Amino acid sequence: MNAKTLSRLVVYTVLGVAAFFFLAPLYVMLVTSFKDAEQIRSGNLLSLPHGLNFESWTLAWSTACTGVDCRGLKPYFMNSVMMAVPAVLISTAWGAVNGYVLSMWKFRGSDLLFGFILFGVFMPFQVVLLPMSQVLGFLGLSSSIAGLVLVHCLAGMAGTTLFFRNYYTAIPRELVNAARMDGAGFWRIFVRIVIPMSTPILMVTLIWQFTNIWNDFLFGVAFSGADSKPITVGLNNMANTTSSVKSYNVDMAAAIIAGLPTMLVYVLAGQYFVKGLTAGAVKG
Repeated sequence: MNAKTLSRLVVYTVLGVAAFFFLAPLYVMLVTSFKDAEQIRSGNLLSLPHGLNFESWTLAWSTACTGVDCRGLKPYFMNSVMMAVPAVLISTAWGAVNGYVLSMWKFRGSDLLFGFILFGVFMPFQVVLLPMSQVLGFLGLSSSIAGLVLVHCLAGMAGTTLFFRNYYTAIPRELVNAARMDGAGFWRIFVRIVIPMSTPILMVTLIWQFTNIWNDFLFGVAFSGADSKPITVGLNNMANTTSSVKSYNVDMAAAIIAGLPTMLVYVLAGQYFVKGLTAGAVKG
């Protein structure tokens, strides 16, 4: 065995061990969700179920109790969909326009403004809970899905602006200058020239924002009402609902349901995410 083969074997072994420890919790969740209560009590965490029993999935989706509400995760799932889709689209579009302005239409103080925007990337969200609740109350959006959409758009603006601004600085200025000489204005240059060149960073931002917004718990528990709680809050309430017998299979099925959209996004669009990050790294 030569040195190159040995080195490759060591790398694959380390990656295999890391993948095992990373995927082990997901495996335990999945197999537990297909077991009934008797199999959970008599077996162990790693044992396979006797068969595919979807009863726990049905209970988690439609009839499991989250506190005094026994409608399962379905209403919370729909709340998250109605919150995440517009918030992702608006925050991505907002960041694209901001990055376009700050990179190609610079004005006096634009670099200073960009520096202030960057504070939002590093600011802990806990410090904005009180002022944000006051703003939502002033706008009449407290405890509503629209309020959550606004909160996530504002919270994500700094990150999306950073992504697009750094990406757009690598676009040749000659293209923009030539378009200006041909009479193209602000929006025509943005739509006809900049956006078609933005596919890699658009995919990165869309996936990044969807993951952050769908998995958010802090804003969901702080700003939602009884009828607008996202799925992360519903999952927490379900797991903390006490009963005579703890239904671990239902809790595991509910956790997988809550994380399924983000997993599907990375499975279906993960290649675009990697390509976008690579393109951004090369351009930056």
